[in-house]
Amino acid sequence: MREFSGVILRNATIYTPYSTVDKGCIAIENGYISRVGEGFCATDGMATIDLDGHVVGPGFIDTHVHGILGLDVMSAKPDSLLSISRVLPRYGVTSFIPTTVTAPHSAIIEICRAFTKAYSMWLPSTGARLLGLHLEGPYINSSRAGAQNKQFVRRPSMEEFSEYIDTCRGFIRQVTVAPEIEGAIEFIEALSTMGIFVQIGHTDATYREASRGILAGASKATHLYNGMRGIHHREPGASIALLSTPGVYLELIVDLIHVSKEMLKFTIDYAGVDRIVIVTDAISATGMPDGIYELGGLKIIVEGGVAKLVDGSTLAGSTLTMDRAFRNIVSLGYSMRDAFIMTAANPAKSIGAIEREKIGLIKPGYRADLVVLNKDLEVVATIIEGHAVFDKNSLF
Repeated sequence: MREFSGVILRNATIYTPYSTVDKGCIAIENGYISRVGEGFCATDGMATIDLDGHVVGPGFIDTHVHGILGLDVMSAKPDSLLSISRVLPRYGVTSFIPTTVTAPHSAIIEICRAFTKAYSMWLPSTGARLLGLHLEGPYINSSRAGAQNKQFVRRPSMEEFSEYIDTCRGFIRQVTVAPEIEGAIEFIEALSTMGIFVQIGHTDATYREASRGILAGASKATHLYNGMRGIHHREPGASIALLSTPGVYLELIVDLIHVSKEMLKFTIDYAGVDRIVIVTDAISATGMPDGIYELGGLKIIVEGGVAKLVDGSTLAGSTLTMDRAFRNIVSLGYSMRDAFIMTAANPAKSIGAIEREKIGLIKPGYRADLVVLNKDLEVVATIIEGHAVFDKNSLF
């Protein structure tokens, strides 16, 4: 893998993603995009790489991932987090949010410590960017815990959460909350005031209860439909409150298992492409053989790539990767432009990373975080701040 202070990528089909440029060029200088245009760009002595026959888009951003290839966020080890970071670029991921599950207070404290250490050690030349932590629990409804350990579900506590804030040194980016549980509305208000993005999930909330959570500041759905009260014509539930509220981002797991093709198409068409955030919800079994694994202390079984609790009662995360999610979206009839919006731009927007980290777009002044796909939409290269972190065919 080579690293460049300045390089021109030319002759590619570029998705910014809001504009499409055929036979276009991207100039990268000192890790940032300096120019996007048609033709070849002025070289000014910079290295030039011909990407004829390839597609270039903003790198995928996975805002909900628990693990991959036997690596687990819950291990609370800096090396595990950095190993996840190193693995993800082969699937086109340039940034990600490690996600916890419901766990004892002490375990979450240890994860915070591991994250802060890993963050201090991360370099863009080594792997996908760590964007912060997502606490998917413990402040959820035990009746909708799914594959989370009900033993550790608890009511929101600002005293407890303040310890997480202090230990994580401000790196908590997202928190999933069930708005109907005691103290949840005040908790959502407090977190929103602090600039933490609150998601509604693992909830048995009614439509009105979910709507109150949205008014309190919740701005995103945790894997819409999954871990939520079912939809009924006399009580539409949290899913419909989230779906029908403009400005709320909607996570979807597009493995074609968690949500049917028909429901995926309905959701995207009804809510609009600009509100959909594609996530993997990937667990440590991702990329591994079928077998018995663990998620947050619970035993799960993976058969045919489908992860469930060993009793078969519920799905337990997924074995999806972002490149496969991208291809699945395209297979449903959506354009590559739309697919890049849902896998890069929207994830960045949903956590304020467009402005804060300058990622999610191919635009001058933004970080050179890019994914290069071949005609079969397979990842052949992943670039992070101008570093070719993954290069399958030695293009770089």
